[in-house]
Amino acid sequence: MRSKKRPTGQLHFLAPTLKEQLNPKNELCLLAHEIDWDYFEGEFAPLYSNKGRPAHPIRLMTSLLILKAVYSLSDEVLVEQHWEMNVYFQYFGGVSVQQWGQPCAASDLVHFRQRIGEQGVEKILKHSIDKHGKDGKDTNVSIDTTVQEKNIAYPTDAKLHKKIIDKCVKMAKGHNIKLRRSYKRTSKRLVGDTYNGTHPKRRKKANTAKRKLRTIAGRLVRELERELPDGPRAAELGIFKKVLAQQRNGKNKIYSLHEPEVYCMSKGKAHKKYEYGCKASVVLTQKTGIIVGAMTFRTNVYDGHTLEDVLAQTQGLTGKTPKTATVDRGYKGKQTVGTTQINIPKPPLKKDNDYQKRKKRKHFRRRAAIEPIIGHLKSDHRAAKNFLKGQIGDSINFIMAAAGFNYKKLMAKLKETALWIYSYLKNMLYPERPRNQMAFM
Repeated sequence: MRSKKRPTGQLHFLAPTLKEQLNPKNELCLLAHEIDWDYFEGEFAPLYSNKGRPAHPIRLMTSLLILKAVYSLSDEVLVEQHWEMNVYFQYFGGVSVQQWGQPCAASDLVHFRQRIGEQGVEKILKHSIDKHGKDGKDTNVSIDTTVQEKNIAYPTDAKLHKKIIDKCVKMAKGHNIKLRRSYKRTSKRLVGDTYNGTHPKRRKKANTAKRKLRTIAGRLVRELERELPDGPRAAELGIFKKVLAQQRNGKNKIYSLHEPEVYCMSKGKAHKKYEYGCKASVVLTQKTGIIVGAMTFRTNVYDGHTLEDVLAQTQGLTGKTPKTATVDRGYKGKQTVGTTQINIPKPPLKKDNDYQKRKKRKHFRRRAAIEPIIGHLKSDHRAAKNFLKGQIGDSINFIMAAAGFNYKKLMAKLKETALWIYSYLKNMLYPERPRNQMAFM
């Protein structure tokens, strides 16, 4: 059930309001006044029913998502620590008087993300673009892909088989099935034998331990198939069987039991040869550096095949179709997508004049600016590693990282404008006297 809207402009009888105490030139105060909270109220209100316990205010939950993305905080740290310590966070969330305690449980943010879904998060990104005005309407964009890693352990066959053994034992205990043998101590010892398996003196022992772990895991899976009814845990046992059957050079491999949708990518990095997560694409305006598109993909598709989807998202968020999209050589093979011209670095054409060559060279140089932007998304806005569940969690986390980047850029712009206006008014009202002027004049 949707909560009732609380008035925030009324003064408190006993305590001074936050608006009277806080610095009006602070970037969070300026952003709180700039955001159209009624827009989110109108968009998210139909997602609530008319029955049940009243939920937390929409402004509060939306502001928590924005703060989480802007300052790179987890749900628990934001709710349990920063909210009570930082009164600017409370003012941004629509609180009029300072509060003690938590605004909500950390799990309420999970439920709110599930309620609004991927489409609701895209509305937050769209609002962050619209607030930049003309800066977000640039028709020349740069596009690049990156990897958003998942919060999983580095996958090895021995680790996966050990997890299958532990899950089978736990599953049997939950259904009151008595296994012939649990292999608890044996599997733990075998995993230890697989460590440093590339060493010449340990290679034979490690390979033997890996084969034994696979045999034990398959034995427990088959025993549970015989003992369990057909309905419960059939999908989970299917994942176990697929892990046991996959080969080293096979396709569509499973790298995590709790995140089976994760796939492997190789971006040619010297320090990290393989990354496990999902592919993500970023669209950046060339002149102003605003992110106008952010999307993740369920499969490891070729970069050129991502252009149609991400350009369609950009058109939906900005209302305009980009005229040109500058990309790197990883998109080789695409010349145009709809009405958008795709610029790929290549030797100049003979028919191009000097002006056309300079114009293309300028676009290619500006495209390099998207690389540090992706770095900021990963280091400053939680796009380096995704902790949210499933493929929907991948999309929500990356879109919110893009929205957090746009809002942080907007905060810097608002603060710079406010300081300029303040200094201008100060000089107008209190002009400084010349230093060489006599004291009696």
